[in-house]
Amino acid sequence: MEEYAYILDYLPQGRSEDKGYHKTPLALAIGETEFKLLEIIPKTQVVIAIGERIYIGKELTKRDKVMSVKRRISYPDLTNAAANELPFILESIVGQREPDFVKFFNQAESINTRLHSLELLPGLGNKTMWSIIEERKKKPFVSFHDLTDRVKTVHNPQKMIANRIVEELQERYEKHKLFVAR
Repeated sequence: MEEYAYILDYLPQGRSEDKGYHKTPLALAIGETEFKLLEIIPKTQVVIAIGERIYIGKELTKRDKVMSVKRRISYPDLTNAAANELPFILESIVGQREPDFVKFFNQAESINTRLHSLELLPGLGNKTMWSIIEERKKKPFVSFHDLTDRVKTVHNPQKMIANRIVEELQERYEKHKLFVAR
């Protein structure tokens, strides 16, 4: 279960397609660790900002802005504003969780004889994959900066990972999910 989520969009009047006289305000968010897309019902009279990190965990006393997590949603359920905000917020999350993703570059393995999990990152081809593998044999990477210094063909690992997460959320690659929880 997610403990924290980042706000992608805030709908003070709820969704336009929702029926009824009393529409419930909604926030669309993405979970910090499993990258689940969520619909959240905020508490009344709270201010919620796009990009804000909010607590959504089980401890109700810590939920200062969230009444409840309404449901998990899929990518097509996002508003245009939320879909546009998603890559930027993901890049920020990846940057804040840099050690986790550097670990991915250090430990990624082959999926089968023809495909390596590193090759699933957008913009990372076979030659770059082999360069990463050779460099990590010498010494594990310690940061994104270390990775880009030692493997010249890797330019923005944060963006590569964020783009891969977006692709997984769009369910383009149902078979191989690297970062998004099923």
